[in-house]
Amino acid sequence: MTASKLSFRKKIALNLFRQYKLNESKLHQLNYILWECTLRCNLNCIHCDSDCKKNSTVKDMPKEDFFTAINQIKTIVNPNKTMIVLTGGEPLLRNDLESIGFELYKNGFPWGMVTNGFLLNKERLENLTNSGLRSLTISLDGLEDSHNWLRGSKESFKKVIRSIELLKNNVEIIYDVVTCVNQNNFKDLENLKSLLIDKGVKDWRIFTIFPIGRAKENIELQLDSSHFKKLFDFIKESRKDKRIKISYGCEGFLGSYEGEVRENFFICRAGINIASILANGSISACPNIRDNFIQGNIYKDNFAEIWENKYEIFRNRNWAKTGICKECNFFRYCEGNGMHLRDEKTGDLLFCHLKRLEEGENATN
Repeated sequence: MTASKLSFRKKIALNLFRQYKLNESKLHQLNYILWECTLRCNLNCIHCDSDCKKNSTVKDMPKEDFFTAINQIKTIVNPNKTMIVLTGGEPLLRNDLESIGFELYKNGFPWGMVTNGFLLNKERLENLTNSGLRSLTISLDGLEDSHNWLRGSKESFKKVIRSIELLKNNVEIIYDVVTCVNQNNFKDLENLKSLLIDKGVKDWRIFTIFPIGRAKENIELQLDSSHFKKLFDFIKESRKDKRIKISYGCEGFLGSYEGEVRENFFICRAGINIASILANGSISACPNIRDNFIQGNIYKDNFAEIWENKYEIFRNRNWAKTGICKECNFFRYCEGNGMHLRDEKTGDLLFCHLKRLEEGENATN
């Protein structure tokens, strides 16, 4: 498959989807909120961009402060149609998750969590389920050696597998497994797929590690162009297997692979449908977007007013048509890639998926 050559049919579909994206930006209906509820973490992952530590210098945000912001946003959203997801750091390090979850449940918000799975056990899972937890994303980054290497723990793989086995028997929680593919675990993909199927996993999302934070300096974390292309060929072929739904994450325009490796065409919903509250109270779009993209702070701004009146840099992406994007024929579909892949100080593009795919094609020819 040639990534930069689109069929006539796919061009029509992408143009229609472009109109849908423009309409979504205009409406900017908030329906997904991420709360970075802690910067503490029990692991020391080599690809982490947030530099989380077990004893973070940034204290956990009091839940009362978070709910003040949530009460403000209730004036412009339907709670029943607005998902709230707790991220970190590692959310399970908070001992008040159950009370937070129950308060969200009482206010009508469905809520979920992203976790490394290390601290999840049967009792905690039951308590969280009783507090209204309805979705969970858990990370598994390869087979035992490659996962433990990335996560910096000899016990992590076993803990994650235990958590997946617990989730298999919990009918009230929708869950998926996410994998960050890198040079070290690329060889694991086929066997990892078999393992997940054997464990009863139905949804598997695959990401590539983008070059920020610690990942910027470690060459093993970045797929070379040849493996990058092979990854999408693997996903495309694996989607024929009906035992498990495999998809690439929401980042990156993929040219002719659009519609082949995930459920929908590329759209960056940051600031369009997605907002986040960071550990220090900053209001952003997703937790990976910081610095100059911050829109306000819950300790001095009204969350609802910020959502309604700011975020222009997210909703009108014409400013992103610079550098390698300036003359790109695909900008109308891509709009400068995911916002988390723009330099947070200059706005320059850090990584182009389509360019890496084209390099991969040249490497294999």
